[in-house]
Amino acid sequence: MRSEEHIGTVFDTSIVDLTSHVLGITDYYCVMAKQSRSVPVMQAVLEAVAERLMAGDEMLIRIPEICEATGVNYGSVYHHFGSREGVIDAAYDMIFTQLVDEDLRMFQQVNETVQSLDEYISVMQPIVATLSSGPERRGRRALRMRIAAAASTRPDLSVLIGTSQARLTNDLARLTEFAQERQWLRDDVPAAFFAVLFQILIFGRSLDDISNNPIDETVWGSSLNILFMELLK
Repeated sequence: MRSEEHIGTVFDTSIVDLTSHVLGITDYYCVMAKQSRSVPVMQAVLEAVAERLMAGDEMLIRIPEICEATGVNYGSVYHHFGSREGVIDAAYDMIFTQLVDEDLRMFQQVNETVQSLDEYISVMQPIVATLSSGPERRGRRALRMRIAAAASTRPDLSVLIGTSQARLTNDLARLTEFAQERQWLRDDVPAAFFAVLFQILIFGRSLDDISNNPIDETVWGSSLNILFMELLK
């Protein structure tokens, strides 16, 4: 699936120029208006598919049922996404991106408000605890791991979620650099490594989530806090 089909509003400049030249200005803007109208329509399709993906197995997704639920023409869905797999991949990508964006918003306050080491510790400790503990986070970990597992055998999906994953890692690395530059966090380890390590600690816990004898939440939280403090300078 091409990225412009997935996003719906991204046009290569050369294509735009050629289209406006061939169709004429009036017809060209009619095409653009039609394209713009398709965005919320296809968003409704993605939301319907995403809702079903979060509630059950993707094998149960039926495009005719999605069309009936959303009122979107069957042919329009396939024209926009290319295939049933294309629709599902786009919905998975939307879910994955939303999860990433929600997590990143939690970290924005660090760069925006923190001025001292004590403030850095007081802000980061509850963020780390929130991201790694509780049944809601367990569900989020499982969902993200499920999407990552699906992407391991689906190249198109891997490309889609890879963009959001790279953004998450890069933003966490910048957050780490912010602390390293102020001599709050040890700088003998690259910021990118810290960013990946943090994600391993958070999402790698999915393995313990399926254990018959998982680690106690209190023990996990206190141990993670000790590890965090050891990484300070």
